Amino acid sequence: MANFDIADFLSKLVIYMVVWLFAVSAHEAAHAWMSLKFGDDTAERLGRVTLNPIPHIDPLGTFILPIVAFVASYSPTAAGFPLIMWGKPTPVNPLKWRNKNVANFMVSLAGIATNLLIAITVSIILKALIAFQVFNADNIQSGIAAPVFTLLMSMIFLNVGLAVFNLIPLPPLDGGKALQSVLPSNYDAIFEFLEAYGILILFLLMWMGVIGMVVGPLNRLILSLLF
Repeated sequence: MANFDIADFLSKLVIYMVVWLFAVSAHEAAHAWMSLKFGDDTAERLGRVTLNPIPHIDPLGTFILPIVAFVASYSPTAAGFPLIMWGKPTPVNPLKWRNKNVANFMVSLAGIATNLLIAITVSIILKALIAFQVFNADNIQSGIAAPVFTLLMSMIFLNVGLAVFNLIPLPPLDGGKALQSVLPSNYDAIFEFLEAYGILILFLLMWMGVIGMVVGPLNRLILSLLF
């Protein structure tokens, strides 16, 4: 710990939390906006169609666990972004939806699509800045360019990670909800069970390393396409 740089640590933590709050706010706001488009104004009336992070914050999942995980995984490059974090779930009322199955599918995937769109957009911006020599091998290590470069890279990595993780077809994740909307109704009992115990199953699979084996290759594939 003799070489521990407190200023570097705090700056990366601030960047990490700013990027995370933006990513999760965009994710949850997309759910709310898409639900509104299908006729459900539940989330809109609660102020959830917004990039303001305050309505989307869950104290444990949005603040405490991300900070603890960042501290645990801290390195000079701040390369690791933990998956155990979440925003306040967006409330929806399926009874108000037009075309319930299509609405459920679109609302479920709206957050994932938004995070991927952010990652794609930022990667294009980053490539343009590199092409015009705004960023180069020298200035990304120091000066004002360094934190900006870290911010943009973090936006790409974290938004891709959040999107890929939510693609896992296991309730209560978005991928599980989307899968339920395309399967016959005789699978509903299975999804009701998974809805009740899915989070415990998810933590068990993470502890066993199964989630990493599933998520890792797709995450790396998307990043390789972006870079």
